[in-house]
Amino acid sequence: MAAATLSTELHAQEVAEALNEVHFTGFHLRAIITAGMGFFTSAYDLTVIGAAVVLANLEWHASPVMIGLVTSISLAFTVLGAFLFGSIADRIGRKKIYGIEAVLMTVGAVGSAFATGPLSMIIWRSIMGLGIGGDYPLSAVIMSEYANRSDRGKMVGMVFSCQALGFLAGPVVLMTMLAAGISHDLCWRIALGLGAIPAAAVILLRRTMPESPRWLARAKGEGAKAAKDLAWYSTGTVKAAGADRRVREPLGKYIRALIGTAGTWAVLDYAYYGNTISMPLILQHFVPAHTHDPLLTITAWNAIVFGVFAVSGYVCAFMFCDKLGRKFVQMLGFGMMALFFLLMGVVPGLSSTVVPFLILFGLSYFFIEFGPNVITFIISAELFPVNQRTTGHGISAGVAKAAAFLGVFLFPIIQSDLGINGVLIMAGVLAIAGLVLTAVCIDEPAGKTLEDAGLENGSVVASGSPSAVVAG
Repeated sequence: MAAATLSTELHAQEVAEALNEVHFTGFHLRAIITAGMGFFTSAYDLTVIGAAVVLANLEWHASPVMIGLVTSISLAFTVLGAFLFGSIADRIGRKKIYGIEAVLMTVGAVGSAFATGPLSMIIWRSIMGLGIGGDYPLSAVIMSEYANRSDRGKMVGMVFSCQALGFLAGPVVLMTMLAAGISHDLCWRIALGLGAIPAAAVILLRRTMPESPRWLARAKGEGAKAAKDLAWYSTGTVKAAGADRRVREPLGKYIRALIGTAGTWAVLDYAYYGNTISMPLILQHFVPAHTHDPLLTITAWNAIVFGVFAVSGYVCAFMFCDKLGRKFVQMLGFGMMALFFLLMGVVPGLSSTVVPFLILFGLSYFFIEFGPNVITFIISAELFPVNQRTTGHGISAGVAKAAAFLGVFLFPIIQSDLGINGVLIMAGVLAIAGLVLTAVCIDEPAGKTLEDAGLENGSVVASGSPSAVVAG
């Protein structure tokens, strides 16, 4: 039944039922935009940092090791941010810390724009990485806990798919400035500094978002407050009511789910971030020797790959993951990734022919998005109970970003030893591993309530608080 017509007492389960059945509202759209800006920021940063470092190093002349640290250090601190914010949010609530991570991203982006050398850039990007890491569990879980059952995958997927706009915005900004003849030193500083705008724009919105009613009712036993917050979702009125409080269940009970979410996300991110951040290094092999501005050409190709293939993949993922199922979409994505990466790596001459390579490279990105890149984010916010949800998502995201750090840092080394073909073959093998992990460790959450997907069947302790009633 819709929240607006509820007139019965809302205990913890009934609060969840109201949220599971409420229709899509303007509040949900506001929540999607508010949460999605963090992923726009992180994606924008990922696409500009590769080119920014190339431009900055014309002045710095830093060693390859130092350049590797500059491009990958934010991912290392993303691990810390995901673990830290995820654990805290399950204990003190989502709202109390939601917005802090956006502040960190803003500060990190502004500081990066004024970096005086590789060392200061590493410091500012560490701060930014901490914020990005915290954004993963908070935004994903808050959206999943606001969402209804039928559209949950779409809503959470739309949050993450704001990443697509960031991936597209990065090359467009760089191309515009390069084509305008802006000096290289000023170009990379402006590009990095612009990343502060979307993060700063949502700080206040995030701080004023209501606390998750599911967390309030189940983890804290505050049914009256949970029911009051339901007014954000409906036109109902709020009266006093009671609630139950769930005993904190050990995360070890969900070890299979954790292996599935963390493992599939890790093998994806090792290949995905290595290829994405290092895309300028990959594409530079195809630039004709007589090209006037190779970086502009590479950036344009980068924009084509994301604009044509990746963006459409994101849209397909959030549009169809509720209907086709998360597990099917993720397995399809991993399978097609393996096919295209192995084709590019194994077929003689394919990795040196620009048009066929770009088409296959683009198709691999389509199925990365219409597959594990979006789905790993969604299921990590679904397969754990409410009092371990941000912790589970934070661990999954943290493990994934540790793998991403290794992928970015090791990419130039592996490429120098094995060539571009070896890098692509390795990515294909990792995709096969992701396919197997999905088949063995992931249970389908689509169509289930968030409570059923998270196996919330443990003990419940009465809180003794007053009852909450929503009537409309």
